[in-house]
Amino acid sequence: MIASYGEILFLAATLFFMGLVCVVGRRNLIMILIGVEIMLNSTAIALVGAALRWRSLDGQAFVLFLLAVAAAEVAVGLALIVYARRRSGTLDGDAFQRMRG
Repeated sequence: MIASYGEILFLAATLFFMGLVCVVGRRNLIMILIGVEIMLNSTAIALVGAALRWRSLDGQAFVLFLLAVAAAEVAVGLALIVYARRRSGTLDGDAFQRMRG
C-alpha cells in the first residue's frame, strides 16, 4: 500500500523539524552534522513523494543528485571536524566562534 501524498509530506516535515531541532539545540559538531543530514534526507523524501504524486521521474533523478551532494558534504564535514578536534581538543561548537587566519 502506497501512502498518500499528504502522509509523505507530513513525514518529510516531521523529519526536517527533528533535524532542525538537532542543529539549533546542540553544541557538538557531530550532532550538528547529523541534523543537517536528517534535513537533507527529509528533502529527498519530499521530492520522491512529489514524483509519486505527479507520476514523474524528475523528482527521483533529483534525489540521486541530492544524495551525492549529501555524501560529499559528509566527507568534507567529517574532515573539518577531525581537523578541529586535533587543533583545539574539543568538539564544542561554541569554541569555534572566532576564526583566525
